This record gives sequence, structure tokens and C-alpha cells, in this order.
Amino acid sequence: MIDGLVAGKVLGDPEQRLGKGDSRFVLAKVLAQAGDGEPLIVNVIAFDEAPRIALLELCEGDSVAVAGSLTPKAWTDKQGNIKPALDLVAHRVLGTHLHI
Repeated sequence: MIDGLVAGKVLGDPEQRLGKGDSRFVLAKVLAQAGDGEPLIVNVIAFDEAPRIALLELCEGDSVAVAGSLTPKAWTDKQGNIKPALDLVAHRVLGTHLHI
């Protein structure tokens, strides 16, 4: 397991879903910048109540920092290029936003 802290912008609006036994979880995507300046998509899932609530308060474009367990992944785009991605199980979420 890799503990990590990722900061970026929320990509799309976070969604709450129901799992087995009516357990709730929230899914979100964060667009971060890799060390080389390339965009990096981080797939975030939150099971605990506090990070679930914090993610649901965010909207697309909001700045966010998420801490938790990271798993490196890769995906292939339509042109066949392999791109990096990360999966993160959120333990803490910090967002700055103002919704009017």
C-alpha cells in the first residue's frame, strides 16, 4: 500500500452509490498534474462518512486535496497510447469552494 496526498481539480461531479448491504460509497475523479506537467486522472473512492460527505460537497472544477491509499494503474487511449492513472481510497478530503 502506498500512502499518498493528491491535489488537483474535481473532474465531473462526485457521485454517491450503494454497495452490498446498502453500504454507501462516493466516487470522484481528480485531475492532477504529474511531475512532467502531463495531466493525471486520479479515481477516488470514499467509504468512510467524513470523506464521503466532503466529496459530495464538491463540484466539477473545485480545488481539492485527497489523502489515502494509492494504487498505480494504466489505461490505453483511443490512439493506443498507454497513460498512467491512480486509484485512491480516500481517508481525508480537503476542499475549498463557495457555492452560491
